[in-house]
Amino acid sequence: MPTNPYAWIEESLATIHRADWYRSVQTVHGLPGATVFLEGREVINFASNDYLGLAGDQRLIAEATIAIQEFGAGATGSRLLSGHREIHRELERAIASLKQTEDSLVFSSGYLANLGTITALVGKRDLILSDQYNHSSLKNGAILSSAEILEYPHCDVEALRIKLSQQRQNYRRCLIITDSVFSMDGDLCPLPALLEIADEFSCMLLIDEAHATGVLGDTGAGCLEHFGCTGSQLIQIGTLSKALGSLGGYVAASANLIDFLRNRAPTWIYTTGLSPADVAAALTAIKIVQQEPQRRIQLWQNVALLKQVMQQQLPKLKLLPSESSILCFQLPSAPDALKVGQHLKSVGIFAPAIRPPTVPTSRIRISIMATHNLTHLEKLVKALSRI
Repeated sequence: MPTNPYAWIEESLATIHRADWYRSVQTVHGLPGATVFLEGREVINFASNDYLGLAGDQRLIAEATIAIQEFGAGATGSRLLSGHREIHRELERAIASLKQTEDSLVFSSGYLANLGTITALVGKRDLILSDQYNHSSLKNGAILSSAEILEYPHCDVEALRIKLSQQRQNYRRCLIITDSVFSMDGDLCPLPALLEIADEFSCMLLIDEAHATGVLGDTGAGCLEHFGCTGSQLIQIGTLSKALGSLGGYVAASANLIDFLRNRAPTWIYTTGLSPADVAAALTAIKIVQQEPQRRIQLWQNVALLKQVMQQQLPKLKLLPSESSILCFQLPSAPDALKVGQHLKSVGIFAPAIRPPTVPTSRIRISIMATHNLTHLEKLVKALSRI
């Protein structure tokens, strides 16, 4: 007797509901910012990756509008065919300048940048060492590459060294991949030690700078600048959709590696180029990052103030170690996280519950923005104190 081949979907959804892992969208209205309208009411926005408050900046909106009028709404094709415009190359030069690398390559998303770069760099005869807490795009890029994958415990340099000493000689190429800022924890990778190990074992090193670009370092260049490692040989992946307020991804590296990716990265070769509006908005955002350091200064002042007040007034909160603009506190279970998230929303605070399988333990994730003011931070602390 034939059975319905789609019946398993309903059963899987039921399992997701029982575990309190079910997810659905929440519609935000109006321009992005430190406050947004959610379900018909204004809430303070601690759920956004718009760290510098640029996504709703009128300058980005104006330049995106001009680009649409000049170039149209879409790129119309792969950049190797009909989709390349000079504005794409202008953005790539600006990214390379910001990241202090020889060149860069813009993808249609950060996820595609990771998939395309990893699959181009390594294959069946190669080895990938991956941090246990890496972003999905890094993990899936590793799987698609067909390379052998070994995970090492989160930020455990000694475990990584041991795995390499045991396995490196068995493979042609080796690639170490890690987030620089771990987006669901807020901590940083041990970059100086990773660079040293990569050199010792003749490994390529790829870091995902999604939550570091525009935020970390004296000029917003990211994790390398933060650690004083500018000029080191490695591959930097990033996104234009967080601190830069637009959409798209990039790879920043040596000119040779970028040239290689133009010829071998499938998610760049076979994908329509980034839209002119997104390119123009990102290009404007980079100029603002370089010309207005006070935004970054204000962001870090907000981070320092909120951490200090939370540690003083909310000592029972289990804050995860963080060196970024992401603060998380753990909760015992997914139902607990959902309950706290709903309570916060009921008092005008938008800070989402993050649950497995996205993270190993349930938590509330708080993203701090340069455009949050003292009143916003005080309301958050007051709301948390009632839990």
